[in-house]
Amino acid sequence: MSEHQRDLVGYGAEPPRAAWPGGARVAVSLVLNYEEGGEANVLDGDPASEAFLHEVVGAPPVTGGRDLNVESMFAYGSRAGFWRVHRTLGAHGLPLTVHAVGQALERNPDAARAMGTAGWEVAGHGWRWIDHREVPEEVVRADVARTTATIERLVGRRPVGWYTGRTSSATRRLVVEEGGFLYDSDDYSDDLPFYVEAAGRPHLVVPYSLDANDFKFLLVHGFTTADDMLTYLVDTFDALHAEGAERPRMMSVGLHCRIIGRPGRIRALDAFLRYVARRGGAWVATREQIARHWLATHPPTA
Repeated sequence: MSEHQRDLVGYGAEPPRAAWPGGARVAVSLVLNYEEGGEANVLDGDPASEAFLHEVVGAPPVTGGRDLNVESMFAYGSRAGFWRVHRTLGAHGLPLTVHAVGQALERNPDAARAMGTAGWEVAGHGWRWIDHREVPEEVVRADVARTTATIERLVGRRPVGWYTGRTSSATRRLVVEEGGFLYDSDDYSDDLPFYVEAAGRPHLVVPYSLDANDFKFLLVHGFTTADDMLTYLVDTFDALHAEGAERPRMMSVGLHCRIIGRPGRIRALDAFLRYVARRGGAWVATREQIARHWLATHPPTA
C-alpha cells in the first residue's frame, strides 16, 4: 500500500508473533523527544513565539515578538530536564531512543555527546520543531539531510530512524529516498511494527504513542501528578503483558526533557521502570533494535 493510504484493517484478529528476544511478552520502547532550541521563535525567522507544549496551557503565541517566559520553559528542558532523565536512565542501565531536532542538538553539543556516550539511539526529528504540513518538499528534503549530518557529527553515528511528529505528506517518501533509514515512527495505528510501500519499495513503520506520553501533562484534563502518569503506564503495560502471553506486543513511552524532566514528574518514569523490572517479561529496547529484530524475523513479502 502507499505510504499514506488509509488501512483500517491492519493485522486483524491474528497479528504476527513478534518473537521478541528472551521470549518477552512486551517490547518497551522509551523515547525522549529532544526539541528545546528548535521550537518557533522570531529570532529564527518565525512569525510568532511557540504556543505548543509548554506549562502555560492555552496561552496564545506572541505575534511578531518573543515570549521570554515560554523560551525559559523550553530552556529548562535542555539545561536541567535532560540531565535528570539522563541520570534516571543511567541508574537503571536501560537503553533509550532520542527523537532529536537537529537545531536543538546543535545548540547543546554537550547533550548530544552525552547521548552518544550513553549508547542511546538518536533518531531524526526534523531540523526545526515546527508544523511541517505547509513546508515545501524541497525544504523538507534539505532538512532531512541536514539533520542526519548534524546527528552523525555530534553524536558519532548517523540516525537510522525518523519521526517528524507534525509531519508533511512528503516526509516518509523523502526519508526512504534518502536511503539510510531502517524505519520511521510517524504513525500511531498499531501495537506492532508493520510495512508500507514508500518510494516504490517496502518500508518499515515502528509506531509511536501519544497516549502513554508525558505531553498529557500539558493538555487540559490530562495528567496532573506523577501518579496519574504512572498509573496509566502500569495499566498499559499490564494489559499488553497479559495479551503478550499469546501474541507479544510493543509499548511506546513518549517523554520530553521539559516535561518528564521536572522534579515533580520524574518519579513517574523511575517508578515505572522499577515496576517493569519487578514484573518481568519485558524487553526494553531502542527503536533501532526493535526495527532490526522485525526486519530479520518478519521480513517484508515480495
